[in-house]
Amino acid sequence: MSTSPVQRPVVLVTGGAGEIGSAISTTFAANGYIVVATYNRDHRKAERLIASLPGTGHQIVQAPTTDAAAIDALRQIMVSTFGRLDVLVNNAGITTPVAHNDLDALTDEWIDRIMQTNFRGGFAMVRAMRSLLEQAAEITGQSSLVVNISSIAGIYGIGSNVAYCASKAAVDSMTRSLARVLAPKIRMVSVSPGFVEGEYTKNFDPSFLKNQMDNTPMGRFATGQDVANAVYSLATSLTFTTGNIITVDGGRLLK
Repeated sequence: MSTSPVQRPVVLVTGGAGEIGSAISTTFAANGYIVVATYNRDHRKAERLIASLPGTGHQIVQAPTTDAAAIDALRQIMVSTFGRLDVLVNNAGITTPVAHNDLDALTDEWIDRIMQTNFRGGFAMVRAMRSLLEQAAEITGQSSLVVNISSIAGIYGIGSNVAYCASKAAVDSMTRSLARVLAPKIRMVSVSPGFVEGEYTKNFDPSFLKNQMDNTPMGRFATGQDVANAVYSLATSLTFTTGNIITVDGGRLLK
């Protein structure tokens, strides 16, 4: 562990340059946090994110959450550079649109990829960063926080494909399980959005999007900023919350 932890709080956001990740990164940076954002392949997009963040000291690291060696290298960077981690946001995730009744189209390869990234990757990050999160809790005298970006697909089983829904249900189960064993130094919460409008919206059938909109009482899709607001509130205001699933769905589960 670093002998001289940095004085400012540190947030690590996996998949930090995406629609949700960039909103989370920007929100924390604007409030004085040092942001470490990971990315998988798109270095230019990650560079643009870091250049846009207010404040100083931010970093990007290529660290796919399915790559054990990359996660270990990231952990070493976090230890040597910062010596603490106050908030971990497991945001990296993948999916692909497959009709739930088309069982043949959801291949074994896609099932494995989705589960490895969405569930196993998040668990691997918590496992790797546990000591840093505990170190931050000792510095501040308050619990550190892990937020797993989940989805209401994991609750009601309607989403881009069956495997995606199952992966998010697994994420929520992990949140509850780890909240129990990592308290009081580390809190675990799932933030569970409904459909989030973003670049990938064009990948979905227009009829699917219309159905999602028609069944959202608030009359719009969530934005990345809606999700970021929930995550930041958990870090700064809702500090007695752990093991919960916080929905950001505009009332979608009411339909």
